[in-house]
Amino acid sequence: MLAQELLEARKERGLNIAKTCKITKNGNGWIVPSQSNGATYDVEFSEFENTQSCTCPDYQYRKIKCKHIFAVELIVTEEINEEGTVTQTVTKRVSYAQNWQAYDHAQIHQKELFMQLLGDVTSTIPQPKYTFGRPKLPLADMVFSSALKVFSTFSLRRFATDMEVAKERGLIDKVPYYSTVARYMESPELTPIIKDLITITSLALASVENDFTIDSSGFGTSRFIKWFDHKYGKDKDVRTWVKAHVACGVKTNIVTAVELTMTNERDSKFLPELVMQTAQNFTVKEVSGDKAYSSRANLELINEIGAVPYIPFRKGTTGRAKNAPTWKKMYHYFEYKNAEFLEHYHKRSNAETTFHMIKSKFGDSVRSKMEAAQVNEVLLKVLCHNICVVIQEMFELGIEPEFFDEY
Repeated sequence: MLAQELLEARKERGLNIAKTCKITKNGNGWIVPSQSNGATYDVEFSEFENTQSCTCPDYQYRKIKCKHIFAVELIVTEEINEEGTVTQTVTKRVSYAQNWQAYDHAQIHQKELFMQLLGDVTSTIPQPKYTFGRPKLPLADMVFSSALKVFSTFSLRRFATDMEVAKERGLIDKVPYYSTVARYMESPELTPIIKDLITITSLALASVENDFTIDSSGFGTSRFIKWFDHKYGKDKDVRTWVKAHVACGVKTNIVTAVELTMTNERDSKFLPELVMQTAQNFTVKEVSGDKAYSSRANLELINEIGAVPYIPFRKGTTGRAKNAPTWKKMYHYFEYKNAEFLEHYHKRSNAETTFHMIKSKFGDSVRSKMEAAQVNEVLLKVLCHNICVVIQEMFELGIEPEFFDEY
């Protein structure tokens, strides 16, 4: 778990280096600048030969992928030419013109529009039938309050003023006490409701997105577990995390499906559910993902919904496969038209961007203590992200968000 947590952090930093720093070729390696000082480090990286090294202290000490290796990995692609030799090419960082007027308007009016759109989608949540005991607060109000709390990034006490504003605008019926919001977030019954709201908010961009990518990332918690380190012969405390598996569009970074786990589950087994959930509401033409999702079953499933899977093959795999025509077809595509394959595959980097957007805006960790509350908090981060994406596209593309009329 410790190694996985370190890799997640280094992956995020590597993405930032690849976007902002100049990485240069040096013989058989690459020179990557340090983010903290004026030093540079030599990185050797080969995807096909499965070799990697870096001269930075982090790699020399831990012998696991450092942020500098991740940075090189993001911009370097390898392909096999007609003579059978491995060649390296650098992915050119393409800059796109920013519509600053649309961006400015979206940011200036974001909070106001966020509250309005959040009120629209939560108003469709039905109130459970009253049976006995003290009447409960409206469920729609509690989901609204929980999402607004995550959006504000404030503590439960400090975001109380925002709830007063929401009450004045008629977005909620009653202002709940802050401890009541905390108790509701601990309810497992809230999880499927939030997941449905994530799906509903993504529908506003159903006509925009056709290509999708799948990836996972962890959100740190305040909980620790003990494990015995055989190397040093002592117990260690390791922070746990909530792992989010998402499918998202490559144009707008809207999240169309999400699954959460509290442990380091295999990524591959979550692809079918994520793809099928997305295909229910979107026309899926392409699905990209890294090697963790490479399996015959996954490629065949993507083909069955009418999409093309752009998932690279692990070292040592072959195109020989019984009852798996898609695996064989994509293997030969990967081998003999590698450059063309990689043009589609590199759309996968948009998943990294999606997680960066979520974590930079709403935090890369959760404050909740209980397991159910931690899951709900991560889901609420994704829900808030989706609404912010819709707001941006309202100004960028001029769309009018349309959600379900009823839950």
